[in-house]
Amino acid sequence: MRELKLPLSLEDVKGLMIGESVKLTGRIFTARDEAHMRALEFHKEGKELPFDLNGSAIFHCGPIMRRSGEKWAVVAAGPTTSFRMSTLEPEVIESFGVRAIIGKGGMSRLTIDAMERFGCVYLALTGGAAVIAAKGIEDVRGVHWEDLGMAEAVWELDVSHFGPLTVAIDAHGNSLYEKVGEYIDKRLPFIKSKLGID
Repeated sequence: MRELKLPLSLEDVKGLMIGESVKLTGRIFTARDEAHMRALEFHKEGKELPFDLNGSAIFHCGPIMRRSGEKWAVVAAGPTTSFRMSTLEPEVIESFGVRAIIGKGGMSRLTIDAMERFGCVYLALTGGAAVIAAKGIEDVRGVHWEDLGMAEAVWELDVSHFGPLTVAIDAHGNSLYEKVGEYIDKRLPFIKSKLGID
C-alpha cells in the first residue's frame, strides 16, 4: 500500500494506477454540491477562496460533527455519491489545481477526461464505513461557509494514514468502473444463457 503526503504533486498522481491502494496524510477538504458551486462563483468573480485547494484532495462527504467549546470533532465521515458533482468537477479540477477526489461510485467520462488533462485521481472509499473513516481524521482545522449547513460546509481536516483508498480512476484516463462495465457487457450473454433469460 502506498502512503502519500498532501499536498500532492503532479508526479504523485501520475505515478498511480487503477487498482492500487493508498493512504493519505495531510490536509483534505470536504465539499459537496453547494460548496462546488460557491467555489466556482468565487472564481468567476475573481475572488480568492478562504482555503487553498492547490495540490489538495476534495472529499465528497457530508460529515456529522460535534462541537465542544471552540473545538469541532468528527463523529462520522462517510463518502457521499460522487456522480452528482460530475457537472461541476471538471471546472473545479482545472480552476483550483485539485489532485485527488475522494468519494464513492465514480464520476462521469467528462470528469475522467479532466483528470487526465490536468492531473487528478479518484480515490474510492468504501461506503457505510463512516465511523471507521472518521478514525483517520486527526484534527478539524476549521470550517468554511458554515451558512451552507453542516453537510454542505467545507471542513478542513488533518488526516493521518487515511484509508485505505482505492485508485478507481487514474490520471491516465483509466476507470475501474468502466472496466467492470465492459467485463459485465462481455459476460452478459453467458450469464443470461445460464439463467435461461432471453
